[in-house]
Amino acid sequence: MNIQDQRIVLLGGAGLVGMAIARQMLPQKPARLVIGGLREDEARAAVEELAGMSDARDVEIIPAWGDLFVREDHKLKSRAEILENDQARIDVLVDLFGEESDDLYSRSSLVQLLEGHRPSIVIDCINTATAIAYQDIFASASRIRRKAYATGSIALDEVESHLSTLYLPQLIRHVQLMLEALRRAGTEAYLKVGTSGTGGMGLNVPFTHSERRPSRQLLAKASVAGAHSSLLFLLGRTPGAPSVTEIKPTAAIAWKKIAYGPIRSGGQAIPRIDSTRPVAVDDCFGSDPEVTWDTVGQALESVYVDTGENGLFSLAEFEAISTLRLMELVTPEEIAEVAINEIRGRPTGRDVVSALDACVMGPTYRGGMLREVALHKMERLEEEHGVRSVAFELLGPPRLSKLLFEASILERLYENLETASRLDPGDTAERARALVEEDALLRSDILSIGIPILLPDGEHLLRGPRISSRPLPGVEPSRDRMANQGWVDLRPGNWVQWRDRCERFWTAHSQGPGPEDGSIDDFDVRSASGELRPGALAAHVFIVEDKGERAKS
Repeated sequence: MNIQDQRIVLLGGAGLVGMAIARQMLPQKPARLVIGGLREDEARAAVEELAGMSDARDVEIIPAWGDLFVREDHKLKSRAEILENDQARIDVLVDLFGEESDDLYSRSSLVQLLEGHRPSIVIDCINTATAIAYQDIFASASRIRRKAYATGSIALDEVESHLSTLYLPQLIRHVQLMLEALRRAGTEAYLKVGTSGTGGMGLNVPFTHSERRPSRQLLAKASVAGAHSSLLFLLGRTPGAPSVTEIKPTAAIAWKKIAYGPIRSGGQAIPRIDSTRPVAVDDCFGSDPEVTWDTVGQALESVYVDTGENGLFSLAEFEAISTLRLMELVTPEEIAEVAINEIRGRPTGRDVVSALDACVMGPTYRGGMLREVALHKMERLEEEHGVRSVAFELLGPPRLSKLLFEASILERLYENLETASRLDPGDTAERARALVEEDALLRSDILSIGIPILLPDGEHLLRGPRISSRPLPGVEPSRDRMANQGWVDLRPGNWVQWRDRCERFWTAHSQGPGPEDGSIDDFDVRSASGELRPGALAAHVFIVEDKGERAKS
């Protein structure tokens, strides 16, 4: 893809890798380069540095800042501030566990950022796995268990805070929001700079965040990183999504600068401490230990190498971690070069998504041939036993079972697709009601799997003890929504929809090119026969109406 004159958003652009990519982007002359950072000061400092470069001429460089994992109203708050506020904490839970909706998307800081700038290219350098996994669900679980054992109860705010640390709901929602943000922005290319979680090392990685090797927190980071790659693989196979690339550095990334000065942790200088006298070991670890230390001087100062998001390393630490056969090194400039080559359509062999595409097993010729054998055998068994094998609600979702049974009713009422495409909605509703009332086996097949039947008047429902599709607790039930999700709907309005579906399906397969016209179309003998086949019709609905088509075979 050509970078010149394009709008580009660099998420995490103020970090070590983001800045390296930005510097190499400038000679390509994008029209706009948005540099994202968590804090305003780091985003503005990054823009100031880039604007001073000779290649920055005629490039609009804009800072953006805030937490992209929360809604716009909370993006400038720390996680601690959010969880300490009752309403903000509820907002987080609603956004994590609530239903997808336009409101969810519109209030997202990520969606608002991309929709506002409408970039053609998004390069995501945020260390997503770290941002999620370092919330430390293990420590949260330990706190809750201790509290429960000590008091016999847990406060609601503690439960809510713990729920907010669950890794997968956060990652899943983030990827859903990212897809919607990219779609709304009309983005053509999305590149993620990911992580392995252990700097390319295995379960024996000695550089951890606790006394255990490896730490659970580090393995959580690696797990989230792997799950993220799997979701990006799916994102790349989603129709309407941009092209998706992931680069996954597997070494220590360094460095930003080398200097002498105060050693900082979390943005704060580490105070220099000294002991005032010895103390008995048994007295050191109580709940209220005696203070036997004091501050000496202003701050710890030394020579350090700044590795960006990974912090400051001493000479000895840097020497140890970068030693051959340990974590070793990769430079941010090398990562930037790979990123820009991938964006420009020059394959580097470093794209994780393409690698997964290349190594996974997809559909096969043998599978397609044997599908016909299986369908034919099942049809013969249907005839032999005098039953219709429609749906068991073990595959799901309830919408599939609903569609299959409604199409099966049409199959019972009409000779073929052509006649069904001319059905009268009111007449069909009454005939369908009579069929359901008279055929106890059909009625039982539907109700037994948790699918209710909405009668033509729209006011009465046939149901069993279980209903697969029901409104959420506290949510006013909507007949139309529930019927669409998983109720067999006998109302005339639904048969209007089925008449239109049958007409489109029949027209497409009767008037489209056949095998005599070459290999131009995906020819399906069964669909072109004009038979009213529930499975084929439901598949048509999923592909055309629900946009569920497979992007790659």
